[in-house]
Amino acid sequence: MSTPVETIRPDRTLTEAATAMRDNDIGALLVTTAPPSILTGTDILDAVAQGRDTSKLDVSDVMTESVETVPPDLQLNEAAAMMTNFGISHLPVVDDDYVGIVSSTDITAHLS
Repeated sequence: MSTPVETIRPDRTLTEAATAMRDNDIGALLVTTAPPSILTGTDILDAVAQGRDTSKLDVSDVMTESVETVPPDLQLNEAAAMMTNFGISHLPVVDDDYVGIVSSTDITAHLS
């Protein structure tokens, strides 16, 4: 998993989110909503492909709400199965707080 968890506020622009993802070399940001949401690179690409102006769109306009989470001791194959079953590429890892995000890239890197 990737640690620490990189977060973004829902009122930030997609341009700011894309910059944060690039600068941190990550594909998703945890959005500081209650309950937390997630913004992925795919969410941003979808907005761009639709011709939307990312400098005028807030993270809250395209983020995914009600995200699936996993505990830190979950087996890798179980996380991979969840990603496949839910059609997602990122899972926030939660203990008492958010401790990281496991991605399909993390799983692939571990298996190779």
